[in-house]
Amino acid sequence: MSGARNCSRLCRLIDESLRPYRELEVGSVTKEKEKEILLSLSQVFRQVKLWNQELHSDSGSDSNNGSMVRLSCESECSGGCSSHSEEIQCLSQIVADLVYLLTVNSRYVSHLVGNVFLAISEFLAASGRNWDAFIQFLCICLELAINTLLADTSAPLLTGANDSNCDSSSFVLALKDKLKGANWSELAGIMRVLRYILKYLTPENDLELNSVYFDSVNSHLSNVHWDSFTEIFAASDGNAQKSSVIEALFQRYMFLGNLVQFFCSLVKQSGGVEDAGDSMNKHPVVLLTIVLVPKLLSWCLGKQGDCVTKSIFQYLRHKLLVLMIRLSFRTSLDSSILVSWLKLIHNYFGELLRPPITPVEIVQNDSLEGSPFLLSMSDEEVNNLSSLHVQRRAIFLFLRCTFSLINLKGVTTEECACAAQNLCLPYDSNVELECCGMEKGLVELYNWLQGNVPTEIYQNHEMYLRKCLDFTLSFLQLYMHEDDLLFRVLLQLLSVPVPAEEKFQKTKEAFQDKKHDMLSHVSNIFSPVHLFHLFLSELHYDHHVLLDYLISKDTGISCAEYLLRCLRTIFNSWSLFVQFSANGRCENQVSYKKRKFLQDDSNFHEKECSVSARNEAHTLLEEKYMEGFEEGSKYSGKQYQPTTKPYKKAKECLLALKVSVESLHKKNLFPYNPKVLLKRLGRFQELCHEEKKNYL
Repeated sequence: MSGARNCSRLCRLIDESLRPYRELEVGSVTKEKEKEILLSLSQVFRQVKLWNQELHSDSGSDSNNGSMVRLSCESECSGGCSSHSEEIQCLSQIVADLVYLLTVNSRYVSHLVGNVFLAISEFLAASGRNWDAFIQFLCICLELAINTLLADTSAPLLTGANDSNCDSSSFVLALKDKLKGANWSELAGIMRVLRYILKYLTPENDLELNSVYFDSVNSHLSNVHWDSFTEIFAASDGNAQKSSVIEALFQRYMFLGNLVQFFCSLVKQSGGVEDAGDSMNKHPVVLLTIVLVPKLLSWCLGKQGDCVTKSIFQYLRHKLLVLMIRLSFRTSLDSSILVSWLKLIHNYFGELLRPPITPVEIVQNDSLEGSPFLLSMSDEEVNNLSSLHVQRRAIFLFLRCTFSLINLKGVTTEECACAAQNLCLPYDSNVELECCGMEKGLVELYNWLQGNVPTEIYQNHEMYLRKCLDFTLSFLQLYMHEDDLLFRVLLQLLSVPVPAEEKFQKTKEAFQDKKHDMLSHVSNIFSPVHLFHLFLSELHYDHHVLLDYLISKDTGISCAEYLLRCLRTIFNSWSLFVQFSANGRCENQVSYKKRKFLQDDSNFHEKECSVSARNEAHTLLEEKYMEGFEEGSKYSGKQYQPTTKPYKKAKECLLALKVSVESLHKKNLFPYNPKVLLKRLGRFQELCHEEKKNYL
């Protein structure tokens, strides 16, 4: 079926279904009228979904080089320019009708409008006709609604209004009348629609669609006078007791929540667009988001008393941390941004950093699930469920910023005026070292660690090392509940500064005549070898848990990377790995992790083989235990005694993992090629044999 015919029948459907509501007085919609609107939208949604199934069925029988759509429809426009213009005009009417329904004060109508928009987006993309114009119209609605709320008469002409492929000047004029009463709720609805459409798009579908989407969104967001939001929010802080003001505050935070969610989604999916182009040039949307981070923090968290509920406040903190963490992975932040972010972290999340990290009780449900805008929870419940969840991200972001400063490339201590300063600063030091990223990062990290492991106990070496291990264990336990974040933290800590490295020699010289060595203090606490031992201990040295990590769609890549890098570190610090002692910590401490069975990986394309892999792995050692190193486990005559108990348990765990991965790989049950990991585990096995011979 041609794209022109598809577009025509879509226009007829929407016109017949929504025409009665074009002149609707949205401020006085009765319950009966709301039900009528919901019924019409449901019918539209079902019909468009049915058409989508037909289109996907047709495209599946055709061979078109795997391309999902073609944005250009010139080859199908048999009716000439006028026909195409009529389609564009009809499409603009569809968008205008649906956006107008977002002004109805009904969350059910708003939700269903979003579903219809998503179905139409999928329909136009599969039809290969006018999808770019559809996205352009939606972005125009977003910018126009923002300008209306800001009463910004000086706003520039809407981008795309004179686009040859999207003649939207008449659309803008018609839409202005519909959006003259735009509020925070409607603006949040438009952003939610754009976010739904973005989540539907994946780089695997069509890179061209992604590029069109990001370019269109950026062209309109870049026109917004963002400073005007600050003026509006500051001006509306007056009468907090009035019910109308409380309702306005709720709508404002609904908008802010959707705004932050929208930026989170944009940053997350910008990678596909960037990877196709110049990887050194980040998409303007990402750069815009970095600039807006301080404003977003101020708008959302500047005055906690304004927030309607604790749940909304906690959710905003969570999403802002997620946004900043994603930005830190998406682009290399320069030293000035990292330093400014550290100030923001102290200003808005400082109370999460200040309390010493101590062993935490096992809590099964301490993660913040879903949006508080959709949940009916008390403030106390939200606070109990989400405090650790938010704290984990705040600490991780802090560590990511400090380590990024410490390891920033292109800056040397010789170039820095503060290199000669004494860096053994007290915990409450306010010395500013912004001229040198490495020193600034070290001071921030050192001061934070002082609140957990004071260097005053450094003279008592045994007590100091025990305190370091205790803190490291408590820190690790804080993250054991969230697997994806756990491996991000562990990978980040592999970049801990090593005093012996050449780039830190100049810095270390400043400590030689001093009592405290900042670099050594940091590396003692976050020793990668010690962390790895404690990590395995928290897993009860159960290699099945490691195997589950490796074959999980959520943690597989990060776990494999962590094991590879840790093994390389162990090879370079073999004696430290062998001689590690857990002296000073309770050996019978309850572990956070027991054997896991990840049975909910419904989206994992190797689900069937993964289940088989787990079943195979969990029974493997009963058939064949530790093949290739039984001699290292059992001996006749002179019995082999390991240097330390942790070393023996770690060795058995890793070598059992090697056997399991090898077996699964031979049976083609492992979800990816593990040859590099097996090679490194093989080298580990060789070192274990050499260690046994040396001991004997």
